[in-house]
Amino acid sequence: MTSNGALSTSNPARTALVPTNNVTTLDGVTTVRARIDPALTVDDVVKQLCLNLKIKDPPANFALRDETDELVTNDNLRKKIKGKVNLKLVNAPSREARETAFKLSQRNERNLKITLFALQKFIREEQFAQEFINHDGLQELVSVIYDSNGNTLAYALTAMQNLMELDYGWTTLDNEFVFKVVQILASPNSLINVCRPATAILKKLVEADPMNAPGTLVGSSRSPPLVPPGSVYRYGFQVVFEQMRKEKKLLETVVSRLGSADTAMAQYSMMLINSLLTHADDFWWEEFIEELERLNVRKAVIRLMSLHIMEDLTSCILDFQANIVRVTYRKKITLVDPETERSHATALAYIWASSGLEEGVDDQGGLLKWRQLGFETEDMVQEFSEVGVLGLDSLKKFVETDPDFPKLILEQLSRSPERRCSIAKASNEVVELLSDHWAIFAPGYSTSTAFQPFFLDFCKVHSLATRFFLRMWTESGAATEDFTRVSALVRSQIKAALRSENVRPWHEVEHDFNEQEYRDVRDRQMKELELEDDLLSKVPVRNLRSKLYKESYEFVKQQRIQCLLQGAWFVNALPQSSPREPTRRPGRPWRFMRLDTGSKYLHYVDSAVKFPVRSGLEDLPERIDASMISEIATGTCAPPPNILRDENGLPPTSPLIPSPLSFSLLSAHDGSLADLIAPDQSRWADWTDGLNMLRRDGGHVASKETASFVQALTEIGLKIKLLDLSGEKVEIPSGLVAGPPPTNTDFFFSDLL
Repeated sequence: MTSNGALSTSNPARTALVPTNNVTTLDGVTTVRARIDPALTVDDVVKQLCLNLKIKDPPANFALRDETDELVTNDNLRKKIKGKVNLKLVNAPSREARETAFKLSQRNERNLKITLFALQKFIREEQFAQEFINHDGLQELVSVIYDSNGNTLAYALTAMQNLMELDYGWTTLDNEFVFKVVQILASPNSLINVCRPATAILKKLVEADPMNAPGTLVGSSRSPPLVPPGSVYRYGFQVVFEQMRKEKKLLETVVSRLGSADTAMAQYSMMLINSLLTHADDFWWEEFIEELERLNVRKAVIRLMSLHIMEDLTSCILDFQANIVRVTYRKKITLVDPETERSHATALAYIWASSGLEEGVDDQGGLLKWRQLGFETEDMVQEFSEVGVLGLDSLKKFVETDPDFPKLILEQLSRSPERRCSIAKASNEVVELLSDHWAIFAPGYSTSTAFQPFFLDFCKVHSLATRFFLRMWTESGAATEDFTRVSALVRSQIKAALRSENVRPWHEVEHDFNEQEYRDVRDRQMKELELEDDLLSKVPVRNLRSKLYKESYEFVKQQRIQCLLQGAWFVNALPQSSPREPTRRPGRPWRFMRLDTGSKYLHYVDSAVKFPVRSGLEDLPERIDASMISEIATGTCAPPPNILRDENGLPPTSPLIPSPLSFSLLSAHDGSLADLIAPDQSRWADWTDGLNMLRRDGGHVASKETASFVQALTEIGLKIKLLDLSGEKVEIPSGLVAGPPPTNTDFFFSDLL
């Protein structure tokens, strides 16, 4: 019996005190019943247990764990006591770490798997990890990765993956190690359970970019920030991609695994691709994107979109979609420069060769080449200035997929100049129309909440729409001055043909573009014009909308994150399980959760009833590491049966049927970190989108409410701006044409009054 009754161990016959927990001793044979005072620290509890059990070794050598091997700490001790959790007296993490590092150095094949299996769990604990690293455990673990295979390698890689969740201790991993992981991942013979942690390790290395280091401010300098000594933020895209280039089959293997029957493997592969796309630097960007396009990664993702069994991949697919918006925008703003960019010159040479035309001379004796294809000048830099490389790639793809391209050119050239449809100009106009339809305004801004498979097939849709443009030109008997009118017809058709693209089959889109008659398109457009103002389709207004769209997105993002900082009550829910699995009832039905000001942790408390939560974190003893959240899955869980029947704050739903207001915080390898139900639609949108916007590799919007909010703010802002102009009776032109440059430098800019 301990002094002051703080802790006692006994058998039932000797005491009337009610034990709080059963404690199994180190030998695993003896179980004692103990009454633990929740006011004690864990160190004091262990000291009293060692004293009562007459253990001669120092108490510092021991610790307490529960039956799942979770370490008992001062933060969770009260929870374990209240829950009457069975505990085990075990080696302290520091002692376990020293023994584990020693066992790895001995490389006993009989016990190696057991040691690595235990290491997977313990390495996440900071006390264990620090001691493990101090005793050269990391070097021994790397050595095991180099020399092992099969399940042993899988355990070793998973242990490394878990170690890398800490923001210290793995700065000694060098290029040789990175290349070893690349080789493991690239091998078609690697087991699934080996590939999963290998993929996660590469992803972590990509994200350990100096620009991502805590406290790093993005300045005007293009040079990378200095890496502080001991910081793990010393790797990044460039370090990983340089090793990937040595193993040519790696990206091909990763893309092929998107079709894996193992959902987790497909998810890990998608997350790695997303991470690479998010962090790709300028130096390797073009080569990386070209390689992904060559491997048809978009086609692989479109296939995943059509597989409804892949619910776990929804968030990853939306992230990929947002990344492709960034890629498309970057291509659009990248100038075409055939003088310095070999790929641009090659694409232009292919387009010209496919036309079957010969260079000529115009009436003034100037070169007549590109104007025969419908460009207005011979300057390709100027002609593609608005659509960039995206326009060049789209035109090249149009030429590649249309065997009648030479006939189209000859057909237009056979007409009088005022009746010709400028094919190249039409192609660029379609690029602008599609960019406007899919809101390709700026990198990082994507509010689509649904799959957009047609967007991922941008060039294919562009080819269809360009042929439609040419057909409308011919059927309407258009002349040069009718270009804007035909463009408006195509805009209307794009909107109609690409509606509901997440559920619409491709053959219907093809039918709409290939078979729709001019009269039907014109009639529909006239009805649309009755409801719309032609002013909104003008280029300056579209540019203004894109600027306001970015501002609206940032405003909504800050509002959502502010909601996370304020915190909210949720229902602790039941995740969906198979019929064979027992229903797990949460101990307490309510959870209050709040994001800390550093945006690193979600702090929470579980409670039987709602209560006023003070500001700050004093009332929130538990926490979730926000960096562990790899996905926010929605519609995943149901309210506990018979617990909250009388609560008015609970959304109405049947027991064990997923609530539409439910969401789960998922970790890539730990499963669900939290399963919650929001009290209303507004709170659900605030938190699901706020958490998505926090993720470094995310950024997509999950709720229609947030997407509509961004769009509404954009339209309101646009109308306010236009009211200012209309009040002053300012005429907005359809486009701006730059005048000729000055003939000399004998001028100056006057001060505006």
